[in-house]
Amino acid sequence: MFKSDTFKDKVILVTGGRSGIGFQIAKDFLQLGGKVIICSRKEDQLKTAAEELSAYGELSYKACDIRNTDEIQSLATMIKEKYKGLDILINNAGGQFPALAEYINDKGWNAVINNNLNGTFAMTREMANAFFIPQKQGVIVNIIAEVLRGFPGMAHTGAARAGVENLTKTLAQEWSDFNIRINCVAPGIIESSGLDNYPKQIQDMFEEAQKAIPLKRFGKVEDVSNAVTFLSSPMSAYITGVSLYVDGAQHLGFDKMGLANVLKSFMN
Repeated sequence: MFKSDTFKDKVILVTGGRSGIGFQIAKDFLQLGGKVIICSRKEDQLKTAAEELSAYGELSYKACDIRNTDEIQSLATMIKEKYKGLDILINNAGGQFPALAEYINDKGWNAVINNNLNGTFAMTREMANAFFIPQKQGVIVNIIAEVLRGFPGMAHTGAARAGVENLTKTLAQEWSDFNIRINCVAPGIIESSGLDNYPKQIQDMFEEAQKAIPLKRFGKVEDVSNAVTFLSSPMSAYITGVSLYVDGAQHLGFDKMGLANVLKSFMN
């Protein structure tokens, strides 16, 4: 669908680009001719990812905590000095942990909200003010999650991702005067390095849940990246303020209590 030079001369920032979905997104943009910057908190792991990604095209990296406005502004300064501008922002960085709502304390709740919602807004605001608004053009894609019918077992990230989705709709209208398009990609269960972080009982639950997904499989990181590159490309020039579900139809009819039920079993 895409030509090898689809993103030629385009500068793309991918947050959380050192692994999983973010790594694949960065790789695909590079293979389609883009100049890519990746960022994440851990510089050593970021450097390792950058060494591998550099084989596919022009890539830069900088450690950045999306919860820290000073670090985001430092990243923007680096982009200005090296590339003079930014064309596309992919807000992929985030994090969460499985927990039943009654056991999420203030620290855990605030950590996830601050990362997934506040961090996404801070990155979006700073890059818009530094680049997109002055140049009167830009594309933003926010990676959220399939939260249409809630997110049992992860109330904190469900609330944060829903907040990002609503923010996306708001900014699509507010920033249309600046020719800024902003959309969401909402993955379901995706086979990526992130699944390896869960206990065996939860991984077993995911394997069983696979049978209930209408398409009878988990998504691949390439499935998510394909959606991101489409929404970033000229092919979607008249699309803004939408959420594209990449979930095998999970949002239409899938028992979402699997994770919560496993967590409840830990309490018995």
